[in-house]
Amino acid sequence: MKSMFNFIFCLLIVSTTISSQTLSPAVQTAFESIDPLDAYNYNKIIASDEFKGRLTGTESFKKAALWAAGKFEEWGLKPIDPVYGYLQPYNAPYSQIHSTAMDLIFPDGDTLTLEPAKDFIPLGFSDKGSHLAGIAFAGWGIYAPELGYDDYSGIDVKDKFVLCFRGTPNRKDTSFKHYDKHRTRMETAKAKGALGLLYIYKDVLANPNGDHIPDFMPAMISNDTGDKLLAEKEITSEELKKKLRNDGTPFSFELNTNIIFSVDAEYYPDATGYNVAGYIEGTDPELKYECVVVGGHLDHCGTIAGIMFPGANDNGSGSAVVMEIADTYAAMTARPKRSVMFVLFGGEEKGLRGSAYFADHFPAQFTKVDGMFNHDMNGEGEGTNYGYSLEDPHFKETLLKANEFVGTFRNSFEIKPTGSLNSDYAPFFKKGASVVAFFSNGPHLHYHQSGDTIYRINPDMLGDIAKVSFLGSYFWADR
Repeated sequence: MKSMFNFIFCLLIVSTTISSQTLSPAVQTAFESIDPLDAYNYNKIIASDEFKGRLTGTESFKKAALWAAGKFEEWGLKPIDPVYGYLQPYNAPYSQIHSTAMDLIFPDGDTLTLEPAKDFIPLGFSDKGSHLAGIAFAGWGIYAPELGYDDYSGIDVKDKFVLCFRGTPNRKDTSFKHYDKHRTRMETAKAKGALGLLYIYKDVLANPNGDHIPDFMPAMISNDTGDKLLAEKEITSEELKKKLRNDGTPFSFELNTNIIFSVDAEYYPDATGYNVAGYIEGTDPELKYECVVVGGHLDHCGTIAGIMFPGANDNGSGSAVVMEIADTYAAMTARPKRSVMFVLFGGEEKGLRGSAYFADHFPAQFTKVDGMFNHDMNGEGEGTNYGYSLEDPHFKETLLKANEFVGTFRNSFEIKPTGSLNSDYAPFFKKGASVVAFFSNGPHLHYHQSGDTIYRINPDMLGDIAKVSFLGSYFWADR
């Protein structure tokens, strides 16, 4: 009986907290109009076979962008450009991998044929080619003479494939940050004469985030495949990685096992990517030239060797939430003082290319980005994790005020300049805007894998994030 009384008492406290704030009738009506199933249906379309995984630069991505632009026009959002309308084009090189194969040839002559997207996968920027070659393990794949660290010491990687882990010898030492970038690691291996680079990951993941390097073929192999390669050294992938972490010193060696790796790919250096953007104009004669951005990336990893990566959670879910919020604002009878811009970015999976371009080429009708509400991986889980900046101390208070009406927040973190700025809020944060990044709390199953389908999406999760972001962005734009 006592526990029941405590439970009822807690409910009364929660109810009192939520009802302590009130919304204007127009905002209340808009808030209540947010429909989780609308967002879910947008998500379903975005992750469908029609758009083939939405790799930026492809015709499939353009088709998805035009569909979203059509919805913005249907809702009556203002286009950002008098010529291009809702689309902002920019250069977006990409590679299309048509087919691939990988075999391991062991010292005893046995051959093992690997399965694409299960045992291995080419990275999305691989060049075409076919090689029978040796393998050399190079720790973290880092050559940093100014830091006194060299994973290539004592091994010859010329005309071989470099095998390594993603990471650094000391995760707390930020001086290694530059060397943990895909581009840096690939360029180092190429400069050493390697034919390509093989990452060992727990699970193989699609990844288009890198630069095309002629005659260079990077790929990812699973821990299980790595174990087979390392068997001659009587060590597993996890044991080897643990040794590198614990020792903090290079440990490199050449293997007796060979590899046959083939990729049929085509590179498109002059392809075009798009950001999709529309806005509602603010009501204040002066503040309407300031803008709050609500955005998320529309792109994903496309198809690799005929295998499609739907990207329902990453980031069909965030795009769907942005669209539901945009529709809500467009239908409002009372709009905030500042303008609110809705953007579906391209190129996030290729290193934030779209959002960086947008931040650097912001529509001329605005004088300032006053805040940025970012949506990435919003579909799996039952609560919302969020990161926030402290550029303005009132920004977090605004977010917490919005959450009083939804109750979706779980964990939070402060976005700092020294942190991992790896989503589309980053270019706006660097320009001094207050930013928040919304993520559902997961688990985010099948991240960058072919299993990231609409069947893993929770409609109510989409609805809750749409509601808290709508209120937060409205409060911030109307202050």
